[in-house]
Amino acid sequence: MKLIGSHSSPYTRKARIVLAEKKIEVEFVIDSPWLPESTVPNINPLGKIPVLVLDDETPLFDSRVIVEYIDNVTPNNKLFPAPNRERIEVKRWEALADGVCDAAVSALLESRRPKSQKNNDWITRQLDKVTRSLEFMSEELGDKPFCMGTHLSMADIAVGTALGYLSFRFPDIAWQESHPNLDKLNSKLLQRPSFADTVPKD
Repeated sequence: MKLIGSHSSPYTRKARIVLAEKKIEVEFVIDSPWLPESTVPNINPLGKIPVLVLDDETPLFDSRVIVEYIDNVTPNNKLFPAPNRERIEVKRWEALADGVCDAAVSALLESRRPKSQKNNDWITRQLDKVTRSLEFMSEELGDKPFCMGTHLSMADIAVGTALGYLSFRFPDIAWQESHPNLDKLNSKLLQRPSFADTVPKD
């Protein structure tokens, strides 16, 4: 298998963390759909990363599809519970964390537009989503060591990925100070090689 993505993409990072936690080795192909010579649109018609290309050349896209597939490939270190209420809660955490990434990426792209075309109201709206989501995450996490209680799950990987992206692209959002329990979780996650080895970069 090979994973196509970039070092700066939070969605790619999420897939890389899951691969590392599951101890599955794949070829990591650096590509970005923003590059004029990118081959991503030829593999994923949506033109997005990451893309996981299976051994039979089947492409899987959307990070949520990819990580669930990876988790089912091997029985070790299960990150998703069996289908029940707990699984839905894990997927809710993932949806929330991915939504934070969606809003942050949208705000970043808008901020990079020429001044005459930039919509500051749009940027504010997206960052408001981030603020509300961080507050919700903090309340839901409470004083638990992990999102689902005592064990690492896909919820923590998704949340850690979102927090890492905010630190990377929006260092002025001082979520570490306003939500110390999220900072404590993030620090714990960064002690794992799967997180430390995939810190986002340009």
